[in-house]
Amino acid sequence: MKKILALLLALAMLTLASACAEETAQSTCIGEHQTIEVNGVSLYYEVAGEGKPVVLVHGNGGSHEALHTETEALVAAGYKVYAVDSRGQGANERLSEYHYADMAEDMYQFITALGLDKPAYYGWSDGGIIGLSLEIAHPGTVSMMAISGTNLNPEGADPGIIALIAEMVKENPDPCSEMMLVEPQIDPASLAGVTCPVLVTAGSEDVILPEHTQLIADSLPNAMLVTVNGHGHETYIQDSDIMPNMLLVFLKANGY
Repeated sequence: MKKILALLLALAMLTLASACAEETAQSTCIGEHQTIEVNGVSLYYEVAGEGKPVVLVHGNGGSHEALHTETEALVAAGYKVYAVDSRGQGANERLSEYHYADMAEDMYQFITALGLDKPAYYGWSDGGIIGLSLEIAHPGTVSMMAISGTNLNPEGADPGIIALIAEMVKENPDPCSEMMLVEPQIDPASLAGVTCPVLVTAGSEDVILPEHTQLIADSLPNAMLVTVNGHGHETYIQDSDIMPNMLLVFLKANGY
């Protein structure tokens, strides 16, 4: 089954002009914007489409708009998408302190408050960290998960990138960026409790070290790793058909 899925995912990466992307590429806002109070903060999110729920979470310092291509493709394919701005980011009020554990609890309370029954989940970068942390803290919250460019600790990223972030926050202090210098701290052994199907992706030129991405995939009981050749941390995700197509294949292959 994994070999068949791997082939389907490879074909999806080559299909760079999917019908769903062509039909929906005109707008970055295709849904309704709402806010919800969870875990002591207000979260801004976009909800669009009808069908089985899929939760999308962006990377550090971004917003739900970073995943608009994924949102459009999923909606066109018949899913209901909840694209969330993480606490203190996007349209949310900035905070003086950030922790991934808080963001994971935000997502758990978000999913619970909206009555989403085991939704599918996709997280890019910080969104992947949040997804893994969510399932470690609250096993079985999601039915399946895809994560891209995700790390378990700062040492999992290119040292040059970490040094650059350290220099940037020294000149312009930013607690959201500072978090990346010391967090996350996820024990690979804890991933054994994440039993749902997980698609792990990274670019061949990603800022996450390839051996670290391999460690994540190897530590998950039901994971598949896909490396997207010739791409970095975001180029196959933002304004690209590659990740949306892989997501659709992954969801369908797992009966979702």
